[in-house]
Amino acid sequence: MTSKDQDSWDEGTPVPLYVITGGPGSSATNFNLVTLIAARSEPEPAMQPEQAAILSMCTYPLSVAELSAYLGLPFSVVTALLSKLVDDERVEAIAPVPVAAFPERGLLEAVIHGLRKL
Repeated sequence: MTSKDQDSWDEGTPVPLYVITGGPGSSATNFNLVTLIAARSEPEPAMQPEQAAILSMCTYPLSVAELSAYLGLPFSVVTALLSKLVDDERVEAIAPVPVAAFPERGLLEAVIHGLRKL
């Protein structure tokens, strides 16, 4: 490769993912695929495009898996972007409801049976 080739910028060259995430120094907040993300602020013009897109999409809570699909970015990249937004208090991460928190089927059937008797 000549020095001319190294100095020229090709607009068609994809941006490496470590540039989007801010490199290896990103904070690591734990997210899973079903963690819901809700925006707490509006995007600003000076923001990174991917972070602005997340804020625009999350006016209604979306899962991390949905964000990853809509943005076309790997889960790990989306979680790095979300970690920065959570640290800046621009989005809220809502943990999924654990299975144990749901009422038992028998209880639900008893309630339905009781309501039918009314």
